Amino acid sequence: MKKFFSVEDVINVYDLIQEALLLKKNPYDFQCFGKNKTIGLVFFNPSLRTRISCQKAAFNLGCNTWILDVHKDSWSIEMNDGSVMNFTQEHIKEAISVMSMYCDILAVRTFPNLLDRNYDYKEIIFNKILEYSKVPVVNMESATLHPLQSLADVITIAEYTYFFKKKCKVVLSWAPHVKSLPHSVANSFAQWISKIEQIDFTIVCPERYNLYKKFSDGAYTTHDQNEAFINADFIYAKNWSSYLDYGKILCKNSDWMITENKMKLTNKAKFMHCLPVRRNIVVEDSVLDSQNSIIFQQAKNRIYASQIIFLKMLQSL
Repeated sequence: MKKFFSVEDVINVYDLIQEALLLKKNPYDFQCFGKNKTIGLVFFNPSLRTRISCQKAAFNLGCNTWILDVHKDSWSIEMNDGSVMNFTQEHIKEAISVMSMYCDILAVRTFPNLLDRNYDYKEIIFNKILEYSKVPVVNMESATLHPLQSLADVITIAEYTYFFKKKCKVVLSWAPHVKSLPHSVANSFAQWISKIEQIDFTIVCPERYNLYKKFSDGAYTTHDQNEAFINADFIYAKNWSSYLDYGKILCKNSDWMITENKMKLTNKAKFMHCLPVRRNIVVEDSVLDSQNSIIFQQAKNRIYASQIIFLKMLQSL
């Protein structure tokens, strides 16, 4: 595996999930591949789970790591070509080229600006990173996608469905938030779920919040949350800003919050969220703290999602 930007870089999703589950049982069995290898973790934006889970995954494989928080630890970086650099010290071309010389795998997180849809959805920044890096690159979240999170999500669903031996209904539900948030988790989740035949997938969101069709094709999209929740086996709550009115918050209706009463419409559904989550805005405490909440299982599986991708890359070096 030379890069991991999206699910499209995976040959067989079922095989990858199964390999991750086997890895989870014996996470230290592949340290020979990481010996004398280094994984660089570059963050243009904040992180908690992604940063720590990737570092833990690297340690499990016997790898060294270095971590760079660009806005705190680095010179200011110019992203645009042809710029007269009066206000920035280093261009992304030199920065990524040099960083990639100091590691065997380069993992990068960079968020969208949520101002220019064309710029974000063309993945201008991440494509520059892929171009300039001299080593394999892992997407730790880009302007449009978060594949490590989504791989952890489908691993978690696989564990609760005995590796998809029974058909299940999964609902991705928009929920309120006080900030304008990216589409990356929602886009990526929809993209990965579409690869799994045993899943009946529904997206529910307010009007003008439909996801970009490239990622949501194959899903049933509705604007009726109660209808969507009926007989669901998994409810995945997530906020995202509007795609049509790009980056804007159009709905401020708290009625979209995930509540205990709404969960009663489901088939005793497991509740999922990628975290961090704003309690009693996105979801009620009683749902988040219930026995059917599997948010911590998701978070733990972030380790093994990252680890299986790192291992695939190390094996191909």
